Amino acid sequence: MFRRLGLAAAVLAVIPSVIWQPGASAAAAPYVALGDSYSSGVGTRTYISDGTSCQRSVYAYPSLIASAKGYALNFRACSGAKVSDVTSGQLSALSTSTKYVTISVGGNDAGFTDVLTECALPAWASNCSGKVTTAQNYIKNTLPGSLSTLYASIKAKAPNAKVVTVGYPRLFNGEDCNALTWFSPDDESRLNATADLINSKISAAATAKGFTFVSPVSAFIGHAVCDSPEWLNGLSNPVTDSYHPNKLGHSGGYTPLVSAKLIGAAVAVNAAVMTRAESASGKLAKQQRAYAATDTTIRPEVFEVPDLSSPEIRAAAKRAGVDLTSRASIDRVDREYAKAQATR
Repeated sequence: MFRRLGLAAAVLAVIPSVIWQPGASAAAAPYVALGDSYSSGVGTRTYISDGTSCQRSVYAYPSLIASAKGYALNFRACSGAKVSDVTSGQLSALSTSTKYVTISVGGNDAGFTDVLTECALPAWASNCSGKVTTAQNYIKNTLPGSLSTLYASIKAKAPNAKVVTVGYPRLFNGEDCNALTWFSPDDESRLNATADLINSKISAAATAKGFTFVSPVSAFIGHAVCDSPEWLNGLSNPVTDSYHPNKLGHSGGYTPLVSAKLIGAAVAVNAAVMTRAESASGKLAKQQRAYAATDTTIRPEVFEVPDLSSPEIRAAAKRAGVDLTSRASIDRVDREYAKAQATR
């Protein structure tokens, strides 16, 4: 009798510590984060050491949501991933027990990094309009079918999961404050319109499969490149972090947006959540290292800083009458060409 009472007292003494552990009731909920650099956390400048070039960050929204709710995260999102990479290397993480799935993909398929690289050149050396048109044609004509097939596979492999597809923000606010790039207002408008276009196609494909789509566009207004505060990096050092959401973009932008659709309540990222995310770095790195061989097949897409010393640019400068030793000449002719291009 007394031994039973002693056992009961011991159990009751333990209960409070269990009740107050963050996310304890959902500790086993499997959450798989799929997709590209906008989900892996490129731009946050701090990445786990998992033996890959995926640039996964504990400050990315999948890590922050998992840390806040106590979910078991399988962090498969990887920098450079395309639809084919998700299909061949990431979907194996899904199962009938998967409860939550998030995914952002499509930007690399459309060649958006190459488009940015082209549009960053001075207008007299750039075919920004042509690159944007090519990307938009791909988004309109090819990407929808690829996404539909991918989403069908996700639904088949994780039939019991809540799936949230995540879009891309508009990067620009109409000005370029970076000294080594030459995005014109018209370039930025075209690039923002391309983000809107890809979001519309992702949304349509997701809705057709019964998935939920999250657009970050409204949340990032006032936080674009060159805004204050920026949630999106402009040209950065290292350059791999350029034109991606930074820590604020993930904590203040993506995390509350995605979590609200994923679990029905917006996660507020506070110091405690950050601490839990940071403390999980080693464990997460060890877990994702098991997939390193598969992840090495993915090539990160990296923005290239305009090189005005290249033979191609020198030839373009000669044709346009630009003196490459004079920044005033470079910028003056850039404005003239940009103005002419915008009126076409």
